[in-house]
Amino acid sequence: MNLHPHPGMIPESLPGLETLETLVDSAWPAAERVESGGWVLRAASGVTQRANSVWPRDPGEDPHLQFAAVREARLWYRSRRLPLIFQIFDDPRHAALNAVLDAEGFTRQSETLVLVHVPGAESGPESRADSGGPEPAVEISAGPSAEWLELWWSVDGRGGADELAVARRILEGCPSLYALVRDDGGAPAAVARLALPNAGPSGPALGGLYCVATRPDARRRGYGGRVVRALLDEGGACGLAGYWLLVMASNAGGRELYARAGFREACRYLYRQDRPKRHLTGC
Repeated sequence: MNLHPHPGMIPESLPGLETLETLVDSAWPAAERVESGGWVLRAASGVTQRANSVWPRDPGEDPHLQFAAVREARLWYRSRRLPLIFQIFDDPRHAALNAVLDAEGFTRQSETLVLVHVPGAESGPESRADSGGPEPAVEISAGPSAEWLELWWSVDGRGGADELAVARRILEGCPSLYALVRDDGGAPAAVARLALPNAGPSGPALGGLYCVATRPDARRRGYGGRVVRALLDEGGACGLAGYWLLVMASNAGGRELYARAGFREACRYLYRQDRPKRHLTGC
């Protein structure tokens, strides 16, 4: 799987790649995190790759130091019964680290696009970020309700009640708004989350769209677009300068939905996972 560079794709009105990396980390905070050199080791009982991976904020350039840091990270994750995974953004800064991970036999998986949207800048035909007023019939709350969690977890979740409890702590680790829309029968049809990790007086406030999920039998009926547009409207009312979101490169339907809402690709990342080591056995 190859990454494709997209230089200059981040609008000038938005922060650069390094700031986007920081926002992505802040919007999905792991329960446990340790900073080692320029790397951030994150763990959350194995719930989601992002919260259980190394973010090499400063990847470094010395291969000898990187090999040593990989060994230390491997022991840290092994003590937590987790695989060693790196979240690697598509950036020349990571060239030396990628070479080290190649030499160590790390896999490449889950290529993910980081899309950005600036209100008023080349929006898609369905974008309503500047329309003024919330999307009708979309419920907005400051926390995830039981119905919100149930629908999201049924679509995107991996595991049972214990894993959902961990996921809820991740969600609530960052100020956020939650959107839910119901079908004609009153049942939840789609949900989404707008993370607000840098809401405050310093710098342009940006919002991250997460957890966009539509009930399988309610798809292709516009519900996903409605929760997305409602959160963009809410963000506009809060004075947000722009938005980002993450979507798997393989998710054609999601990419189409976000393109219609005015999102464009800014960069990519993938996960690099340590291959399980086979131990010699004998009789």
